[in-house]
Amino acid sequence: MFRTALAAFLLAATPAAAQQLTPQETAQVDAIVARALQSTQVPSASIAIVRDGRIVYAKAYGDQGPGIAKGPSTDAKYPIASISKQFTAAALLLLEDEGKLRLDDKVAKFFPDISGADKVSIRQLLSHTAGLQDYWPQDYSFAAMEKPVTPQEIVDRWGKKPLDFEPGTAWQYSNTGYVVAGMIAEKASGMPLLDYLNARVFKPLGMKPVDQDLAIGKGYPLPTHRFALGPVRPAKPAAHGWLWAAGELAMTASDLAKWDIARIERSVLTPEDWKEQETVVSLTGGGSTRYGLGVSLGEHGGTPEVSHGGEAVGFLSSNVVLPEKRFAVVALVNADFGGAQDAITDGVTNLFFPVAAAAPAQNLNQVRDALARTLYDQLRSGTLDRAMLTANANYYFDATTTGDYRDSLTALGAPVSIVPLGGPRLRGGFVNRNYAINFADRRLIAITYAEPGAAGKFEQFIVMPGE
Repeated sequence: MFRTALAAFLLAATPAAAQQLTPQETAQVDAIVARALQSTQVPSASIAIVRDGRIVYAKAYGDQGPGIAKGPSTDAKYPIASISKQFTAAALLLLEDEGKLRLDDKVAKFFPDISGADKVSIRQLLSHTAGLQDYWPQDYSFAAMEKPVTPQEIVDRWGKKPLDFEPGTAWQYSNTGYVVAGMIAEKASGMPLLDYLNARVFKPLGMKPVDQDLAIGKGYPLPTHRFALGPVRPAKPAAHGWLWAAGELAMTASDLAKWDIARIERSVLTPEDWKEQETVVSLTGGGSTRYGLGVSLGEHGGTPEVSHGGEAVGFLSSNVVLPEKRFAVVALVNADFGGAQDAITDGVTNLFFPVAAAAPAQNLNQVRDALARTLYDQLRSGTLDRAMLTANANYYFDATTTGDYRDSLTALGAPVSIVPLGGPRLRGGFVNRNYAINFADRRLIAITYAEPGAAGKFEQFIVMPGE
């Protein structure tokens, strides 16, 4: 069913809009996508890149399936699934601006029969801190999803179960909470949720999303999945209604990039609303959720990062925005396996804003070995940091001792290596570690004792000739 990878990439669509990337950057981006698709066997991807607040690159790759006659096409709309949550949250922020609700209103004001309605706030629904049990934790369609469902039916089955925890005390992803939030938005606005978003968000931004339940067949990418390492197979979407306010939208990568630009420019929503969406919600005990209102919050190389992923049957998506850098990247794929979408957004983000890999954490012995090398170098140069020594060691290293260490060791120059001899041993309340200090033509031995722990002071550091 799917063309070979080579043929698919040769058929990749021409980049849309003005080409703002250098030829080298274009080649690097294409290579990132090619590696992600080839290593995972994901059939296709559609991406968009925002730089300096503008869409500078949009391209589709691979095999989008038989519904795309002249694919791959950047015009193909992919379900973005849970990335839709930030739009549901935006609707409620706008309704608050209109005076039709407050985010700290209790659910009971609108739907008193929801579990914990008198304790759960709208803000807690949007931040996954309400305690409502998630109706779709699985990464596959369960039996009930063979049949269409309404938001009320979802709420009747899952939204009236006992809360999983006291509201505000924990964070637990809940699609159920977003269905309730969508119902509140419709009740407060008097409009279907998608109609409200079209009027207030999508049309002003020139976006043309559709209900993902309708994004099936001709003109749309084919959803796919795999069982273990088996062949890539067409996936059967869930019946109508199962994603709704928790993930109801399908759109192009460029459409989602337009929303990212609005976030960067602080348009459509007020700056205060954007800030509220991007503020980490804290738990009542003081812990951080690393989540705002429909968005995950983190950092990339020290700069704030706003992101979210999405999963529908046969599709995955990733959206990453660095507002302070005026940068964003979108990756949509027609497969619910493999993680190609994250490999693409991570790779492209790191391409334009590289972050040095964090050095692996040192274990205790490595820390102590480094301190031993530091102390040896101090003795060799005559610049002893006495804060590293116990009172006894400071007594030992008097003027005569430090002078002899400095004069004799300086003449040897820097050692080729300082290598531990054996492992650490306890003795007299101290930890004994011994070292071979190697030079090109000779070896010294250091016999050390130190207080336990990474910051333990040295009780002894005696250097003597080796074999």
